[in-house]
Amino acid sequence: MTTVTDLINVLHRNGVTGGGDLVRLLETSPATLSRLVRAAGNQVVRLGRTRGVRYGLLDEIPTVGSVLPVWEIDGQGDAQPFGNLSVLRGPACWLEFDAGGRFYEGLPPFIADMAPQGYLGRAFPERFPELDLPQRIADWSDRHQLQAVARRGEDVAGNLVLGEESMDRFLTRSIRTTVPDDYPEITRNLARLGAGSSAAGEYPKFTVFDGEHHLIVKFTSGDTSPADRRWRDLLACECIASEVLTAAGYDAARMRIRDVGDQRFLEVERFDRIGARGRRGALSMAALDDDLYGQRDNWIAAARRLGIDGLLPEADVEQVRFLETFGQLIGNTDRHFGNITFFWEPRPHERLRLAPVYDMLPMMFAPATGGMVVDRELQVRPPTSVLLPAWREALRCARDYWSAVAHDVRVSDEFQGVARAALDALHFH
Repeated sequence: MTTVTDLINVLHRNGVTGGGDLVRLLETSPATLSRLVRAAGNQVVRLGRTRGVRYGLLDEIPTVGSVLPVWEIDGQGDAQPFGNLSVLRGPACWLEFDAGGRFYEGLPPFIADMAPQGYLGRAFPERFPELDLPQRIADWSDRHQLQAVARRGEDVAGNLVLGEESMDRFLTRSIRTTVPDDYPEITRNLARLGAGSSAAGEYPKFTVFDGEHHLIVKFTSGDTSPADRRWRDLLACECIASEVLTAAGYDAARMRIRDVGDQRFLEVERFDRIGARGRRGALSMAALDDDLYGQRDNWIAAARRLGIDGLLPEADVEQVRFLETFGQLIGNTDRHFGNITFFWEPRPHERLRLAPVYDMLPMMFAPATGGMVVDRELQVRPPTSVLLPAWREALRCARDYWSAVAHDVRVSDEFQGVARAALDALHFH
């Protein structure tokens, strides 16, 4: 006679399994399978409600549980139920909502974006020692990421909040207004917490609310070294790129340079926040591509895949082509998949729209490892067939960009010379 133990053992060996396959593996009938699933109670999760239904085993996450509520924060800061996330053996996840559900092999992409990462992520274990998480986020498993997001995820990227503990913290959270004169002390506190450049090289930054907007603030060390002076120029270059692209009709994140003492700060308005408490859904190209395709080849190819699958409008696919081309022409060698983000509307049908441009700057001129400033020249290659449709417009904007850098008072005389050389290189094309 087939028992609940037999069902659990099969699911433990095989992971998420279709109903027909379970009937075959257990050598039983569909009616008996239904009886066994009911008898298993909350150990077994039914994935779906129609034909093709599958089953999986719940996995208990220490201090968090197995089924986590998910809330969506709207533009006014009000919370609405979004669904329930079941953590399955495998590892895998099942997100169930009113209109059905979605199965993920691993963590959903929005969890990947919500989890601590980069410069600020490095300080997370020290900021919250009570969570008893590994000190290096590079050593974290999916379980560790879920624990972090479900317990201290009240102020993460996007507009979702996972878990009751994080939701309670969101509801009671007070939002402090910060002024630029506070910035140096914030950077000193970050240094005491052990935050620093991550293995991937993300730039030092922190987040604040200025009374109107939530900001990501990048900053220099202020030690007046050659590397510090170069980073001051590059923060100005990022701000200028936003200004030039906006003037050309492209949607770029709004930025402002603030100099406080010997430190330079670049304020970048967050596009996933609205006012003090409102939020907007957003997903990075990195999280999306990892979930859907797992290729991470280049921006244009990734946008094309999203367009072919009906997730991204063709106009946005072409804008990504422009950004890839423009980035090459200004020497942005850091065009990784975390530097493109999409506004995300999951219901009633999943839709993406390209979010404002950010992190667009000539990273080829960044200091080398160890802080050495190396003389480099922009090398402009002829366009490939993939870049050709955007080449003329991107070239025009790149010329405007380097001309603006060469004449901007926020840029040092030394780097203005770099900009003039880059402008000369572009005039040969």
